[in-house]
Formats: sequence, structure tokens, C-alpha cells
Amino acid sequence: MNFSRFALIAVFAGFLSVPALAQTAVQISADVFTVEEGTKEAVFTGNVVIKHPTVNVWAEKVVATYGEGGTSDIRSFEATGKVKLETDEQTATGDRAVFTPGDQLLRLTGNVEVSNTAGSVQAQELVVNLATNVSTFSASQGGRVTGVFTTQ
Repeated sequence: MNFSRFALIAVFAGFLSVPALAQTAVQISADVFTVEEGTKEAVFTGNVVIKHPTVNVWAEKVVATYGEGGTSDIRSFEATGKVKLETDEQTATGDRAVFTPGDQLLRLTGNVEVSNTAGSVQAQELVVNLATNVSTFSASQGGRVTGVFTTQ
């Protein structure tokens, strides 16, 4: 399993970036959608489902924070509450996922598990640097990153 080019996370981060949204239809459903101009946040809460042609995301809450340029100036995306990212080839779960377009970093934290047909990895945190294509799994203090891989 090649986690250094972790396609699932790259796709998730890519579809959340503004240029990708302009080119591809993304369906978002939630129990409640609120735009908070004072804090510059678009907030989806309750059974959030994001459907994109290459990835689906489930979470209890998704917050997009934007800058002075409005929704075309996205600063960060945060998904919390039993976060699940799924493509045809991989599934990743965790408690929280944060993507910051400015530094091209995606962090999946809290009970992280990434799996595909070749195996699975469990960690406390996964940081994917989309600029360098480097993925780093880490454990909490005193813990270990674990994996199970199927040989062919």
C-alpha cells in the first residue's frame, strides 16, 4: 500500500479547493446549513454528506472558514464527528479532518484508520502534505502506529 501518495486524501483536499468546485458538481446535504458572516464561516451540521464524483465524505459537522474574498477565499475546511472519507479504492476514518489550502496540508486526527485491499494502517494522526506528496502517520505519546499488509 503506497501511503506516500495517499490518493484518498489528495482527492478530498482537491475537491474542497475552490477551482475544483468551479469545475465539478459537489452535492452537500446536512440537517442545518448556516452562513456566519461575522466569523466568516459556512457551517453544515447534522449528518453531513458530501458527494463528489471521486470521493464521498461523511461527518457530523463541516465548517468552511473564508477570508475577505468571501467563499472564493477559503482558509480552511474542518470536518468533525466520526469523519469518513471514501473512494472506490480506499477508506479513511478519524475524529477530525482539517484541510488548509494555504499550506496544502490535510490533517486527519483521532483514531485514524486508513484501509484498502492491500491492508490498513491505524494511527492517532495522519498529516498529508499535498505540495510534497508526503504522508506521515504518527501515534500519540507512548503509542505506536500499526499496520497490516497483504502480500501478493
